[in-house]
Amino acid sequence: MTATRAVVFDMDGVLVLSGPAHWQAWRDTAAAHGRPMTHADFLLCNGLVNADICRLLFGDARATPAFVERIATIKEQAYRAAIADAVPLAPGCRELLATLRQARIAAAVGTSGPQENVDLVLDGGGIRPFFGGVVHAGLVRRGKPAPDIFLLAAEQLGVQPAQCVVVEDAPSGIRAAQAAGMRVIAVCTNHDAGELRELGADVVLPDLAAITLQHVLSR
Repeated sequence: MTATRAVVFDMDGVLVLSGPAHWQAWRDTAAAHGRPMTHADFLLCNGLVNADICRLLFGDARATPAFVERIATIKEQAYRAAIADAVPLAPGCRELLATLRQARIAAAVGTSGPQENVDLVLDGGGIRPFFGGVVHAGLVRRGKPAPDIFLLAAEQLGVQPAQCVVVEDAPSGIRAAQAAGMRVIAVCTNHDAGELRELGADVVLPDLAAITLQHVLSR
């Protein structure tokens, strides 16, 4: 059995409770471009990169590179403005990261978000020093559910994929972790426990604060 040497954290819905800000930003941006958006639509988009979200919402024909860039710029600026004054770190975030560091378990971020969002959360939230690797959407060719983000995070940390545990909240992220050959701890930020278990998450917990070192180390 391979020992755990690293934890790769998704960002939105895991390290930071950014769902309400993302939802409002997407809803307003989509509506302004003629696409009324429901919360069910938003959950389907959870964990995807912006190009894939635009294809899902607006269709392949409309989601040209120029259109995606315009929509993403408007939406992400609105999102960052919403959290800039107070980054909503998840309860237990700092404590878990400190526990991992004390146990000499490496940590990385593996997110579908753009670099600007990552910088705001890690620097505004004061948690960048905990991470030995940071992977955002701009560093990979394929977003989740492809495994590229998590595989690059493992490479940055200098560990094998089988030595990594992923903490995720989104179906696309769970599938990406499984495709990367990594164990998955899922938290019920945006999706219920039954759905996350059906997707095959190895451990399902209510939130980040419920994760212990034993959950990380158990195989």
